[in-house]
Amino acid sequence: MNHRVLIVDDSLTVRMDLHEVFEADGFGTILCATGAEARAAFTTGEFDAAVLDVMLPDADGLELLTELRGMPSRADVVTVLLSSVDEVADRLAGLRIGADEYVGKPYDAGYVVARVRQLLGDGPSRLDDRTQVLIVDDSMTFREQLRELLEGEGYAVLTAPSGEEGLRMAADRRPHAVIVDGVMPGIDGATVIRRIRLDPALRDTPCILMTAADDYATELQMLDAGADAFVRKQQNLAIVPAKLNAVLRQSSEQLPIEVTGSSHGPSKVLALTPDRLRLADLAAALQGQGYDVIQVADTGDALDLLTEQPVDCIVLGLGPGGDLGAEACRRIKEVPRIGETPIVMTGATDDDMLTCLASGADDYVRADSAAEALHAHVRTQIRRKQSHDESRRIREELMRRELDAAEERSARQLAETRAALVEELEWRNRELEAFSGSVSHDLRGPLQVISSFAEHMLDDEDEPLGAEARRRLSRIQAAAHRMADLVESLLILARASRGDLRRTEFDMTATTWSVIGEVEARDPEHKVAFTVAEGMGADADEGLVRVILENLINNAVKFTRKVEHPAIEVGLAPAGFYVRDNGAGFPAGKAGELFRPFARLHSAEDFPGTGIGLTTVHRAVERHGGEIWAEGENGRGATFWFTLPPESGPGASPDRRAQARRHG
Repeated sequence: MNHRVLIVDDSLTVRMDLHEVFEADGFGTILCATGAEARAAFTTGEFDAAVLDVMLPDADGLELLTELRGMPSRADVVTVLLSSVDEVADRLAGLRIGADEYVGKPYDAGYVVARVRQLLGDGPSRLDDRTQVLIVDDSMTFREQLRELLEGEGYAVLTAPSGEEGLRMAADRRPHAVIVDGVMPGIDGATVIRRIRLDPALRDTPCILMTAADDYATELQMLDAGADAFVRKQQNLAIVPAKLNAVLRQSSEQLPIEVTGSSHGPSKVLALTPDRLRLADLAAALQGQGYDVIQVADTGDALDLLTEQPVDCIVLGLGPGGDLGAEACRRIKEVPRIGETPIVMTGATDDDMLTCLASGADDYVRADSAAEALHAHVRTQIRRKQSHDESRRIREELMRRELDAAEERSARQLAETRAALVEELEWRNRELEAFSGSVSHDLRGPLQVISSFAEHMLDDEDEPLGAEARRRLSRIQAAAHRMADLVESLLILARASRGDLRRTEFDMTATTWSVIGEVEARDPEHKVAFTVAEGMGADADEGLVRVILENLINNAVKFTRKVEHPAIEVGLAPAGFYVRDNGAGFPAGKAGELFRPFARLHSAEDFPGTGIGLTTVHRAVERHGGEIWAEGENGRGATFWFTLPPESGPGASPDRRAQARRHG
């Protein structure tokens, strides 16, 4: 994706400098010299990032930033403030208004471009889908010659004139391979390769080192530096594509977790010391290496700034007497998150070194060392911190993957356990069916024999029995009848709990009157006033619904025997079907106990029964996905409610269904 950047600066030199570097990096640019032009661009221009000068002839950069942030359509625009005024208060003001970055002048153009790309959230910038090769050589003639050769082979080619620029470009573009000259001004090719090998994001990049030297020792030295291949410039250049193809083919696979940070990308360093001259020296030494340097003389200001804008490294001077720098180091290290920033301290003596390290500094450089020594220590600390962050990120990612895998294993084990439980449940159901058959055939037969013999002996007139013998035989016969009723109830419960559910739409009113007719036929002496609502229908298993109605109506008839004018009503309300009677009722608050097997809320002498009927009703209703509950009081009758939701309809109320199931 090609981004566009708005550049607002009254200096033509700055505008053109930034225009050239942004354009070279693939950005489109909009150039403005005044605040009025910037405001017009805010309204009409299309841009993803804005670089704003703080001091303009007709406007203030902070005011422009405030206006930009106040426009909803520009909420995602990345903003960078650019100013020669680099006091801490100005920097904090810009960051608090909403700037994403604040860069002081003199600036490093490469840093500005890389930082904008980083803030836009872009990954490594690639020209196209071709294999991308970076050529680092101080000879323009050789660079162009090699570019022409490789582009003819189908590669996309980047070029850099120095080792420093090559490292920055590698961090930004992440090429597939690097070809670097062995001898260059500044850092040489071997050093470039060593730094690439130390960079977490670049260390797997294949590197080919080229040199004009033809001695064997030089070749060994270059390979020891970490080069994957070695080519002499005096050889036929056709060798370069061949070796490049070989190293790309043999390159190691990338890490399973992508490494994001490069130690050669845009870095920000905070220089802190109360000594203004020393502060200027530190800034000058670091700016030459492409770092954006923030100069701060007060520890409190430094902490305020670090809260708003983290940096990659802190360079801390001891200052007069040495105590101030050590105290600043301790204060910084005590702050969460900020304290993880590496601190490089500078001092004059070995005693200063001990003081620095004891206060928590990560590294120490003597103040009289060359600038290169400071560069090396800062670069090392930034690399160490980035390696540590990458390692921690990789550990967290691996831990997350392990947790995901553990959850997957747990889900699989749970599914297997459920499958085993279902299989065991099916087996137990088959055993239950076998037991039911055994009850049907093995128990009912003997009970019928006992009952028949007792009845025959009681009715035998040829051999009359005494009063005591008749009483005992009557008790045997009654017990056999009760046992037979219990067996029959258990069989009905078993049938209600298993078998296929055969749903049909039927006339609930007609089925209810049919059941009432059967109940009245069994006890014609007990007169009950029945009322049944007209027009009731149901989508359910009619056989199971008959079981429900038989048990509920029989139950109502039983508990109205002691009422002078018994009445039973069967109807339908918005809550569901109901069977209401004016009989004995039951204790309030004990409705849930009614559905437990063999549960009794009244004595068996007053109201005999097996204690299985309501449990059977509960099972039958539950198989339809419905619910059943009871309402009543002692001596004031009872109402049993039940629902029969259609197959595609919503489930029942969770609380009532849960109650029925819990007590069932």
